[in-house]
Amino acid sequence: MMNRKLGNLEVSALGYGCMGLSALYGKPLPHQDGIDMIRAAVDRGVTLFDTAESYGPFVNERLVGEALAPFRERVVIATKFGWNIDQKTGQRTGRLNSTPAHIRIVVEAMLSRLKVEAIDLLYQHRVDPDVPIEDVAGAMKDLIAAGKIRHYGLSEAAAQTIRRAHAVEPITAIQSEYSIWTRDVEQNGVLAACEELGIGFVPWSPLGAGFLTGKIDTQTTFEPTDFRTNSPRFAPEARAANQTLIDLLKQAGERKGATPAQIALAWLLARRPWIVPIPGTTKLHRLEENLGAVGVQLTADDLRGIEEAASEIEIKGARLPEAVLRYSNR
Repeated sequence: MMNRKLGNLEVSALGYGCMGLSALYGKPLPHQDGIDMIRAAVDRGVTLFDTAESYGPFVNERLVGEALAPFRERVVIATKFGWNIDQKTGQRTGRLNSTPAHIRIVVEAMLSRLKVEAIDLLYQHRVDPDVPIEDVAGAMKDLIAAGKIRHYGLSEAAAQTIRRAHAVEPITAIQSEYSIWTRDVEQNGVLAACEELGIGFVPWSPLGAGFLTGKIDTQTTFEPTDFRTNSPRFAPEARAANQTLIDLLKQAGERKGATPAQIALAWLLARRPWIVPIPGTTKLHRLEENLGAVGVQLTADDLRGIEEAASEIEIKGARLPEAVLRYSNR
């Protein structure tokens, strides 16, 4: 596995998104199976593992903490705060809370759940409009000085927010949705801000919540607890229309001896040298397939051909329900 830099933090070129082991994709994996998957990723060279307090809540952080405890010195653990969740009961209000006092409470609880002395990378999960970003960055600065966290990041933040926060405490990484079918960060100034400021970028859902694997079609069914059940882009008519993109990935894959998923990940890796996607999976063969994308080299001609074909495709359906999108800092 090759390495990349998020700011001055060195990690594997592909990370592992742990959310799906515990939340949002239907029935979670049994606890031991989740540990086995995480450790299989470690065995294959992955060093960046992504979780959040809200996945469960708390269940995913505990899983990650237990799974990675024997490998603590070899891995980078990233987690996220920002929701108003009671740290004792797990009760959620559905609102954001990034007050410095709440952040300090959350971090202490995270350290315990993750079984670590310091959090390697801590993201604000969603920007809280009621708390100035300078106050959040100041709290991160204090926590870094106290040795509680090592690096600071933002998730789904606007370019101007990134600049304001970075002026208070240097940001290591920005995490937002990014893939060949969700390219907002190319147009809204986020990638440009990262390049200018020397900030790494971590695309979540780099495989389009599984759609870009080419294994989902109009006949695919989802469990009631799977978030895709209510996602506009996974409505049957959207899935039918968006198959054109899968055809493009398949054609590119045939030329390179790669799967659609590998082309989608290789395309992201080719965008910038400081981009580190975090695909998640509950299946070992999918993990190995994803990691194989690191070896897929897309030439300038390959990329030009993909770009020209993709520019002719109109993606149908919003990337997330509006009830979720409203929490993004736009």
